[in-house]
Amino acid sequence: MTELHEILYCSLLAPDQPASVVGQIVARARARNAKEGITGLLVFDGMRFCQHFEGPRRNVLHLMERLDTDSRHVQMRVVYEGALLQRRYHAFDLGLAEVEDSEEFAVVEKFDGPEALASFLALRPRLDI
Repeated sequence: MTELHEILYCSLLAPDQPASVVGQIVARARARNAKEGITGLLVFDGMRFCQHFEGPRRNVLHLMERLDTDSRHVQMRVVYEGALLQRRYHAFDLGLAEVEDSEEFAVVEKFDGPEALASFLALRPRLDI
């Protein structure tokens, strides 16, 4: 069985990028993620990204390398990374939730490790995915 891995990171939309670029990001990511067995959720508040994704460890780490060099966002910070026993996202290759309450969303960035993950997971039921 393939070892599952998960990563949660936060970043900012690059100043030279329009918010509409998010739709393009998601469309491409869904196709690629389906091929690579990666599932997850991207939350965007118009300025900040917070993405939680999971899948085979090798594929997740490879995706993280690509994201780290993506010029469409800046100030990327991994707030949680670790092994995963079972998937949290079964219904989609990459879900997208756009939020307007950025204060609640910004709380995730204040934590690291398990606290950051718990904070993000607590937001999920209130998101329109």
